[in-house]
Amino acid sequence: MHITITGNLGSGKSTICKILEDKYGFEIYSTGKVQRKLAREMNITTLEMNQLMCSDRKYDNMIDDATARISRENRNKNIIFDSRLAWHFVERSLKVFLSVSLDVAAERVMNDNRGKVEKYGSLEEAKEMLSARAAMENKRYKELYNLEYFNFSNYNLVMDSTYTAPEIIASVIMEEAKKYEKSEKENNGKAKVNRILLSPLSLYQENITEDEKKQLKDKIIQYEKVTYFLEKTIPVKKGPDRYTVLSGLEDVKAARLAKVPFIPVSLVDKEQ
Repeated sequence: MHITITGNLGSGKSTICKILEDKYGFEIYSTGKVQRKLAREMNITTLEMNQLMCSDRKYDNMIDDATARISRENRNKNIIFDSRLAWHFVERSLKVFLSVSLDVAAERVMNDNRGKVEKYGSLEEAKEMLSARAAMENKRYKELYNLEYFNFSNYNLVMDSTYTAPEIIASVIMEEAKKYEKSEKENNGKAKVNRILLSPLSLYQENITEDEKKQLKDKIIQYEKVTYFLEKTIPVKKGPDRYTVLSGLEDVKAARLAKVPFIPVSLVDKEQ
C-alpha cells in the first residue's frame, strides 16, 4: 500500500507519518528532508531554497524523479510519502491532504526544531513566512506542472488537523486506506474517492447556549457513539479563512458537543 501525504505547512504531516511508521509498519519517504538538506548544504533558508528552485528546475526534477522511481520499484512495500507533490508522481496511492488554520500552523512551526534557518522571532513573523512560502510554492507548482495544489478535488482524502490529535488522524487514514484499496481492486485501479473531513470546531466556534444543548440532547447522545466521523455529509461554503455551514447546523453543534473528531462535508460554490 502506498499513501501520499501533503498539505498546509505546519499541518502535522511528519508527526502523522511517524505514527503510521511506528504503529502500522510503513516506511517513510520525505522529500521535505531532501529539500531542507539541500538548503543547509547551501547555507540558505528554506524560503530562499524555494526561490532558487523557481529559477532552476534541476532541483525539482531530482526530487520528482526519485519519488517516481521509489514508488515504481517498491510496489509491494507499505510506503508513506511525506511530500508536497508525491500525489502527482506516485502512480497509485491514497492521496491525503492535511489542512490546518494559519494560527495553529504558526504555533506548531515555532515550537518545532527545524534548525536555525527556520527560526521565527514571533507568531506574526511565522504566519507571514508560512503564507509567503505557501503562495510561492503554489505559484511554482502552477507554472511548472499546471497543478492547483490547494484544490481539494485532487485528493482522495482531505482532513483538518487543527483540533484533532495526530493519533486519531492516523487511524482514520488507515481506515480510509483499506476502503480505498478495496475500491481499487473492485474498479480495476480506478477508484473514485473524494472525502473531506473537517472538525466540528472548524465549522462552528460560537458559544452554544444551555437551551440549545437541551434541544440537541438526543442528537448528542446518538453522536457520542461515533468513533471517528458522522455518516451524514454537511454542505459548506469555503471562504478565505472560514467555512459557512449551509444546512445541518444542528448536526454540527451536536457533533461538537459529543466530541466527534470529524464531519464529512461537501463544498458548494453558491449558498443554497
